[in-house]
Amino acid sequence: MKTISRIAAAALIFILCCAFMPQQPVITIFMIGDSTMANKSLDKGNTERGWGMVLGEMLQGSIRVDNHAVNGRSSKSFIDEGRWDKVLEKLHPGDYVIIQFGHNDEKPKADRHTDPYTSFKDNLHRFIRETREKGATPILLNSIVRRKFDADSIHLADTHGDYVIAPKQVAEEAHVAFVDAELLTRRLVEGMGKEHSKQLFMWVPAGEYEFAPEGKQDDTHLNIQGAHIVARLLFEQIINEVPALRPYYIPVERQRYP
Repeated sequence: MKTISRIAAAALIFILCCAFMPQQPVITIFMIGDSTMANKSLDKGNTERGWGMVLGEMLQGSIRVDNHAVNGRSSKSFIDEGRWDKVLEKLHPGDYVIIQFGHNDEKPKADRHTDPYTSFKDNLHRFIRETREKGATPILLNSIVRRKFDADSIHLADTHGDYVIAPKQVAEEAHVAFVDAELLTRRLVEGMGKEHSKQLFMWVPAGEYEFAPEGKQDDTHLNIQGAHIVARLLFEQIINEVPALRPYYIPVERQRYP
C-alpha cells in the first residue's frame, strides 16, 4: 500500500509541476494575399488549393498558420475591406506575416488596381511597417507564375511584369526577408515542361468531379499536388531567409518529376 501511495503522490506532484510550468507561447504565421495562397471550399470534391491552405501540414511544434488570403484580393482591396486591420488586431510579438500580392493589383478594376511603383509599393511598405510595429516579422514574396507558355512551348510568358519587380525593390528598401516566388515557380513549371506541368494546376477532365462537371483548364490556380509542392518550395526558401522558422519545418525527400 505504501508503494502505491508513493506512486500516487509522485504522479500528483508531476501533474502539479506541469500545471504550473510556463507554457511555450504559440507562434502564429499570418498569411495575407490572393487566391493562389487562399483557403478553398471543399464542396463537391473541389480539388483547388491555395498553397497557404496546406502549409500547416508541413509544420510541427508550437506554431500555427492563420491564413487570411482571399480570392480576388489585391493589396488595395485587402486594406480597403478592413482585412488588414483584422490581422493587425491579432498580431503579437514573435509572430510572422507572409505577404504575397500582385495577381490582382495588375488588373484594371478600380477597386483592385494599384500602380506597381507607387501605390503597390506603398501598400507593401505599410504591411511591413505595421507588422514590425507589432513586434512581428514580415516576410515578403512576389507572385507565383501563371502556366502560360511562349510560342516555343519551353519558356513561360511574363504575365506579371513590374508587379514582380516592385516587391524586390520594397524588400531592398525595407531590409525585409524576401522570397522570389516568381523565379522559383518559373523554374519549377518550366522544368516540368508544358505537358507535365498541368499536374500542378486546375486541369480537370470533364465528367470526373461534381464541382466541375464540364471540366476545367485553369493555369493560375493550384490543385492539391501543386499546392503541396509549391508550399514546400517556397517555405524551404523562407527558412533560408528566416532561420528561426527552420525547427518548425518537417522536411521530406524532394519530389522527382517524370
